[in-house]
Amino acid sequence: MNEVLLIKPKRHQDDRGHFSETYNRLDLLEQGLDVDFVQDNHSLSYNAGTLRGLHFQAPPHGQGKLIRCGRGAFFDVAVDIRHGSPNFGKWQGYKLTSENGHQLYVPIGFAHGLVTLEPNTEVIYKCTDYYKPGSEGSIYWNSFGIDWPIQKQLILSDKDQKAPRLNEFLSPFVLGENC
Repeated sequence: MNEVLLIKPKRHQDDRGHFSETYNRLDLLEQGLDVDFVQDNHSLSYNAGTLRGLHFQAPPHGQGKLIRCGRGAFFDVAVDIRHGSPNFGKWQGYKLTSENGHQLYVPIGFAHGLVTLEPNTEVIYKCTDYYKPGSEGSIYWNSFGIDWPIQKQLILSDKDQKAPRLNEFLSPFVLGENC
């Protein structure tokens, strides 16, 4: 699978709360997602309006990510940065919350970013490759015309503020070759 996939795990709810399987390899295979995950990550953003991204890891250490919200809410974005793709530069965005339980699979060849919509938002995600500092990359968050649901001043890392814009960016991904 080389495309973004929104996953809606079944949720079993009663008067105590709810239960869902957040990862079931057989269920993902039925949806066409055949990947192996090797690392789990968990981030906490203290403030609403914290923007993380747009990030990727370059070949040969490209990462696919299966992302979900542990607490709070965020707007999650995937941008196609694969040369030769008819969707190059196009983005998809989804609201992931602890309430809706939705997950987003962002494949290799896509930049990923998010903005928190509530304080103390937790992001939990699985990766298909290990983090390699020399392979990480980013693109300026506002280079793609993304309709970020932002109502106030953003909180960005220094790295994200200094990331190259799309017109300054040479993608390391080529559709059908390394993603």
